Amino acid sequence: MDFDLSEEQSMLKDALSRLLSDKYDFDSRNQVLAGQEGWSLDMWTRLAEMGLMALPFAEADGGLDGGPVDQMIVMEELGRALSLEPFFGTIVLGGAALRLAGSGQQRAALVPQLADGSLKMAVAHTERHSRYDLNHVETTAHKTGDGAILNGGKSVVLDGDCADKIFVTARTGGDVRDRQGIGLFLIDAGAKGVTRRGYANQDGRRAAELTLENVVAEDVYGDPDDALPVIEWIAEQAIAALAAEAIGVMSVMHEITTEYLKERKQFGVPIGAFQVLQHKAVDMFIALEQARSITMYATMMADNDDADERSRAMAAAKVEIGRAGRVCGENAIQLHGGVGMTMEYSVGHYFKRMTMIDKTFGDADCHIERLAAMGGLFGQ
Repeated sequence: MDFDLSEEQSMLKDALSRLLSDKYDFDSRNQVLAGQEGWSLDMWTRLAEMGLMALPFAEADGGLDGGPVDQMIVMEELGRALSLEPFFGTIVLGGAALRLAGSGQQRAALVPQLADGSLKMAVAHTERHSRYDLNHVETTAHKTGDGAILNGGKSVVLDGDCADKIFVTARTGGDVRDRQGIGLFLIDAGAKGVTRRGYANQDGRRAAELTLENVVAEDVYGDPDDALPVIEWIAEQAIAALAAEAIGVMSVMHEITTEYLKERKQFGVPIGAFQVLQHKAVDMFIALEQARSITMYATMMADNDDADERSRAMAAAKVEIGRAGRVCGENAIQLHGGVGMTMEYSVGHYFKRMTMIDKTFGDADCHIERLAAMGGLFGQ
């Protein structure tokens, strides 16, 4: 199988890499992180001008007909830069909800606004007691003649504090853990009854706690009583994107560490001359390449219509990415010594982001249990 990028994909990768290298180095990112918003409107505008916001949507809806590989390229480069902009919440999560659950009319109304960067979105699904179980939904939706009224709360809504519109999952019937009776609704972030408390996660990325009190939903997406399969697909598309971002994060950790081993001297020689440290660097490289392979597999499976095969692929990717990220991160910190623990040095920030990627939509331990329950990657 040919894994080489097409000419257009190579150009996309090179252009985005140049932009982030020129305008978004580590010091610039720290300035953005310290700002009131926690992300850069200027960089957001530049990403939109490159067409990245329109990339995953069909041309008929106002997009550029990009696929999972294009998104993999973008997410890897954003991972290398430790981007703080709300691309994941808006395009990966919100965009997937719109593509997978939206009607032609709904997509036509929102895709152009997403494409030009004027609209930011988020998906609110996690709740205080749900952990990693997507079917655990306590937020309620009371159906009315024109739509639904939502009540409840959502936690860790990624990029939720800056979103203009938010997809919210809510229960229309059944028990809190039933697979049936879950709907997907769109609300305006400024609607009456919506309360948001924004904050920074451990890696600097923004999230919000969301409280809904008699909030009138703007629209319902898909079947209001059977949206869980779509919600699971949204999460699986997000896992493929996170895996690609993780490759960017781990690649930089490996590059920074090997360069440090060449420059840092002890007993009059570079510490990279010591064989035991070389072995640690090799361990990082092997973990990175194994993670890269499973990420390619997850990317190819992201649009697979077979929910069972897709779920297995994403669980396997989450397991491998989580384990590889820990190998790369722990070795990077150890090989740097004390400087690796300081806020002024970049490697610790990369490890923080890698840790948060592992926890998002289920960590490695969670997914290895799921994979075992499904009979392994290829079933029994």
